[in-house]
Amino acid sequence: MPYKKGDGQTVVIALGGNALGDTPAEQLELVRHTAACIVDLVAEGVNVVVSHGNGPQVGMIKNACDFAAARDGKTPDIPFPEAGAMSQGYIGYHLSQAILNELRRRGIERSTANVVTQTVVSADDPAFESPTKPVGAFLTEEEARAKAAETGYAYREDAGRGWRQVVASPRPVRIVEFDAVRDLVEAGYIVVAAGGGGVPVFDRESGYEGVPAVIDKDRSSARMAADFGADALIILTAVEKVCVNFNTPEQEALDSMTAAEAERHIADGQFAPGSMLPKVQACLEYLADCPSGRAVITSLERAKDAIGGKTGTVITAG
Repeated sequence: MPYKKGDGQTVVIALGGNALGDTPAEQLELVRHTAACIVDLVAEGVNVVVSHGNGPQVGMIKNACDFAAARDGKTPDIPFPEAGAMSQGYIGYHLSQAILNELRRRGIERSTANVVTQTVVSADDPAFESPTKPVGAFLTEEEARAKAAETGYAYREDAGRGWRQVVASPRPVRIVEFDAVRDLVEAGYIVVAAGGGGVPVFDRESGYEGVPAVIDKDRSSARMAADFGADALIILTAVEKVCVNFNTPEQEALDSMTAAEAERHIADGQFAPGSMLPKVQACLEYLADCPSGRAVITSLERAKDAIGGKTGTVITAG
């Protein structure tokens, strides 16, 4: 059946790990609350594209497959790109189902679409020169060296616990399925896409080729929001607002920042790497390509109020 696109803003929402959970059962419970917050926006006429992290989930899939492959002699090795695609499918299934159930509960005639997404990265990205992100099962040094010789992948010792595959975190260049996502949004669907940043791929003359890597989901969300020319990029995390002088007596929550102010805070070391820093950087990347937009960092619970300008930290081009 045809669906009606909302009359309001188009926003890309990047869900943090706190919106999901570490196990399928925990995730299925948590996404009900997540879905209610998303449908709050849909009910206001907002057109929503949802992206999400996949760290615990892709790790669970890769570890389980590695464990089985090493022990039963029947399970094949599952490469990291395939594990990423699997995680997109099952997280997207949970999110889509929860959103559909919430829409039905409220009598809203809309539907969802979950797009397993590929993201082009550059083979020349400097991140590939020094992969640092451990993934998959722990191996002995002998097993790791054999796997490295067989696959060409990088393995390193991990904190005295064994050897693990390490992958790079390259910059997203292009969302392969963007046209499909755009068309679905235009047709009125609530779309889940670019989960875990998307499956990283090289775009070679012979075609697309999966590569073991981890793309920051906020950066892929920023890329997608910029390509849409979205009215807003909403990055959801555990806190309501970005703070400077975090966890000190001088801590200050920020209602807003210009891009220049955010750059100064980054230069001053105000945002922690691996935590708030990549979120602010993703906002700046979106604004660089879409200066008329606004980026908002806030918590899931305050997403509706943040869209309305009542809370969250709003970052603008100037």
